[in-house]
Amino acid sequence: MRKSKEDVLKYSEHALEVIYKDSMNEEEQKEFTKEVADNFNHYVNPGTLEYRKSAAEDFMSIEWKDEADGFCDLKGRKYIDWLGGFGVFSHGHRHPKVVEAVKQQLSKQALGSAELLDANRCMLAKILADITPGDMQYTFFTSSGTESVECAMKMAMMATGRKYFITGTQDFHGKSLGALSLTGKGVYREPFLPLLNGVRHVPFGDFDYLKKTVESMAYIGELPAAMIFEPIEGEIGVIIPPDDYFPKVRALCDEYDILLIDDEVQTGLGRTGKLFAIDHWDVEPDIICLAKAMGGGVMPLSATVSTKRCYEPYMYENPWMHSTTTGGNPLACAAGIAGMNVLLQEDLASQAAEKGEYIMEKLEALKSKFSNILIDVRGKGLLIVMEFCDDEKGYQVVTEMFAKGVLLSGTETNAHAIRIEPPLTITYEHIDTGLEKLEESLSTVAARA
Repeated sequence: MRKSKEDVLKYSEHALEVIYKDSMNEEEQKEFTKEVADNFNHYVNPGTLEYRKSAAEDFMSIEWKDEADGFCDLKGRKYIDWLGGFGVFSHGHRHPKVVEAVKQQLSKQALGSAELLDANRCMLAKILADITPGDMQYTFFTSSGTESVECAMKMAMMATGRKYFITGTQDFHGKSLGALSLTGKGVYREPFLPLLNGVRHVPFGDFDYLKKTVESMAYIGELPAAMIFEPIEGEIGVIIPPDDYFPKVRALCDEYDILLIDDEVQTGLGRTGKLFAIDHWDVEPDIICLAKAMGGGVMPLSATVSTKRCYEPYMYENPWMHSTTTGGNPLACAAGIAGMNVLLQEDLASQAAEKGEYIMEKLEALKSKFSNILIDVRGKGLLIVMEFCDDEKGYQVVTEMFAKGVLLSGTETNAHAIRIEPPLTITYEHIDTGLEKLEESLSTVAARA
């Protein structure tokens, strides 16, 4: 029910007071926690309360302050971040160089007019053209991974004149209607069917199936504009394809003049031990989708990077064929530039490779020790998954870890696959602490099995 202007103004002033606070006393914490719970229940999504409650030692923990490898909640309890915002915090939390770049830009200008030329956007675009594989040249900036995929789909349609796509059965590409047409999860698709026509889902990593699908589509006159794949399927549980898969995919695309879209929203920018996950197989895509870590863990930013062939028919004749008011804004691009600088200067990809190898060695030992509940571990770099015998055991481990001050999570639909996806800057001290807490948690859960 609509409230009076005076009531809304009063509440907004209260909200600003909270923002300006550095800390709260015990009574304030109790009252504010209840307020947040009530607001989520009435104005955001009551279902999220039940989801988050399952991984908390009390009713709800409220994130309050960032630290380098983690964060503190409202009550001052510290957590080591082994989740990394599902890939957002590759640079750590509040990396000083990224924060300083945003502060400096904010002191001059926050958002642009969208009419004059903006420097940060073109400088970041040049950096991306210079660092991405193949003949990438142009970048369209947005704010989320889903938006970058939508942009890539439209690019492919205009570059080829075709309207069909091939993707992986368990790939995750987003939840807007176009990207959802690609996402291979029935639980998200079914309420909105029918979606975009002409999308074929194939088993990820099965090249023979893919080849037969393309041959069939060619025969009936429905060749796809593009194939779009995650190089490593993250959301379903870090599924890594055979080493010869993407080289064969690239060759098949070339044979039929199909574009290859590389969805690196989660795997890109050092996460898997290479600058881009597709680099593990020396494959050059036609379009790359980036997001999550793109804003240096400080600002939302995404990018669709493409070859001239893909971009030319899309934007040359009509530069407003696809547009966004705030995507690629000066603040976000300042964060992106600083994030790219940190990525290269601190060699985050190599850090991910070395730390990932260290963690995997320890996890293999834990898998042998707790084989009754932990059935598999796999990953590349710092994109790692622990696969449990069932959802219940996974949730129990996550809950135990949270109570011990380490943040983990399953996927959006199950907890049998628990991802380890910490900041690439995580210290070995926090890795070892997390591993120690993990062994304790596994021991507790395995004893109940």
